[in-house]
Amino acid sequence: MKTPKKAAPRKKKVASEFRLAKYSIGDVVKHRHHPFRGIIFDVDPVFNSTEEWWLSIPEDRRPRKDQPFYHLLAENEKTEYIAYVSEQNLLPDESGVPLRHPQVGELFTQKDGQYRANYVQQH
Repeated sequence: MKTPKKAAPRKKKVASEFRLAKYSIGDVVKHRHHPFRGIIFDVDPVFNSTEEWWLSIPEDRRPRKDQPFYHLLAENEKTEYIAYVSEQNLLPDESGVPLRHPQVGELFTQKDGQYRANYVQQH
């Protein structure tokens, strides 16, 4: 009688297996469903906010946690604010319209339509 083979142990997911973020610091993006746009000033490789925040999103619009999330200096027609948005809900903003958020000038330098972070050391 043959002895059954043991199943190989499952590998745990490690940080090196995170997928790369589609967007970078300084990219101007817009929300896929809501009328706002912004500039990325930080990236989390996976969800890194509170469970309360995540559950406050309607279930049919709630993003997966296993994707990059972006911190934005965001603005809509009426106001400026900070937003935390999943990659699946972002699109590139190719309007070329300058951002008016008051912190853009503190954190970024604009040259030839591109935003470079003042706080990130360039290599």
